[in-house]
Amino acid sequence: MNGKKYLPPPNDESDFKQLFQKAVAAGAGRPLEEGKYLAGPWTPELLAEAISQIDSNRTGIELRTVQLWFQKNSKGVSAANIRWLAKIFGCNDPVLVNEWQLALKAAQERLKNKRRCQKDHADTAAHNGEAPDNTMKTSQNMVSTLPIEKKSGFNLALRTESAYCHGQSLSLPTSVLGGMIALGFLSFLIGIHNVTYERADGVVKQVGFLWTANWTLIFMLFMPLFFAFVADLVSTWKSNIGHLNEWQKSVNGFSYLYWVVFSVCLLFAGLFQWIGMVFLPLVKGTGKYSIDWSKIAIERPDIVTVQESVLFTALAYVYMSLCFYLFFAGFILLCTLVQSICNSNMAMKGQFGELDPVQSENFSTRAAYCIFRCTLLGILVAISMKSQSAYLASSGTDILSWLVGDSHLMAHESAAEQSAVRYRMPTHYTSLVVALISCFVFLFGLVRLKSFVKAKVSLPRLSMTIVFLFLSYLLFNSFPGSSLLLMAGVLLAIYGLFDPEFTVVNFAKFRRNQRVS
Repeated sequence: MNGKKYLPPPNDESDFKQLFQKAVAAGAGRPLEEGKYLAGPWTPELLAEAISQIDSNRTGIELRTVQLWFQKNSKGVSAANIRWLAKIFGCNDPVLVNEWQLALKAAQERLKNKRRCQKDHADTAAHNGEAPDNTMKTSQNMVSTLPIEKKSGFNLALRTESAYCHGQSLSLPTSVLGGMIALGFLSFLIGIHNVTYERADGVVKQVGFLWTANWTLIFMLFMPLFFAFVADLVSTWKSNIGHLNEWQKSVNGFSYLYWVVFSVCLLFAGLFQWIGMVFLPLVKGTGKYSIDWSKIAIERPDIVTVQESVLFTALAYVYMSLCFYLFFAGFILLCTLVQSICNSNMAMKGQFGELDPVQSENFSTRAAYCIFRCTLLGILVAISMKSQSAYLASSGTDILSWLVGDSHLMAHESAAEQSAVRYRMPTHYTSLVVALISCFVFLFGLVRLKSFVKAKVSLPRLSMTIVFLFLSYLLFNSFPGSSLLLMAGVLLAIYGLFDPEFTVVNFAKFRRNQRVS
């Protein structure tokens, strides 16, 4: 209507606060872009600017006045401002403006009556010596437009969601990256950033902290990218919906799962793993695990002492546990978001319950690509963990030369086995868990979103990419030359991160069809 999104006033018993919250959350009266509603809800600044630009409004309006309308309080609206709001919500059409003006006036009267009843109730309670009851029940529509009230106590699910969405979408990724940079700096101070030792079979191994793929690549590249993708998607979803209460309820519904993941990451992946794989071998001076930067004090006490190793590894494992908790929590948030999209049958839903197919399709497609990218990053994390563990048991002097050498290896499998030392490698198991969880989330998103994404999205192509990368992870180090398959999978994953639509393939098909025609 007049190049703007028009929504009729609801025919219910909403007071002014409820009606106003619905209208601004749905973006009633916001300009359309090429006939499509992509602008999002009203903000106090945008609404104040729009009212001030009305030709007949010579005095404009103060931003503070508009901000009071958005806040949860008992303040209403003046008759003059009702007129301006009606012009905005009615898209400046005389008939529609009149409808909105009548609806806003009636809603304002209902708000006055509600305040009057509340005041009378408080006066009566005070006269009788009772505590005033200010917990008046609002309608269901009002509840759905306001943020959920925080209950007393620690809510891990909402705190975790807040860690992703608080401030800018790069806050969490930069924090994780900063933590890894700090650990790298500490490794320089104690001298384990670049260190080698000679194994019993005469092989000299590079086991410096900055040479470990399962620390540098994961916490400086893969996880920051993962956190950035998830934070951006969830923040966009929250900023374009009006029913934040429903979203927070959905997040809180997984509260038990957040606690389970937190306990597993902190206790098993953190504390117990550190005690079994690092602390006890350092104290005993021997162990059944391969020597790496965390246990180099056993072989090279001239570089770092046992006490220094204990303190540094304890700090590193706490950091690692928290990062992996946030990593798995990100997958939970993605599943929550997919569930929220499917439950509402769209991505952007106004408070009047009207479905915008364009927004639903656009955001569902964006969510599908984000889940695809996050799955790629999850499998890359698993590959980094497995490759570092396999390298420590190999005959390579450093991980890069070992991978290059394996890609040229044409010997028999028996020769490869003779060149490796057998150690306990629990990282192989944990990396498999990471890869399987990543694939499960992708499968969940694929099944739930396939009906809402754009037709041009090739879900089979995305699926085949994930399958190929997962197979390259499984087969890695199982036969000589398997690193070639791994490198191909990693290159495909890197391309998928930059171009999940695989436009090169689409362009090739387009050129082929042109030649045929």
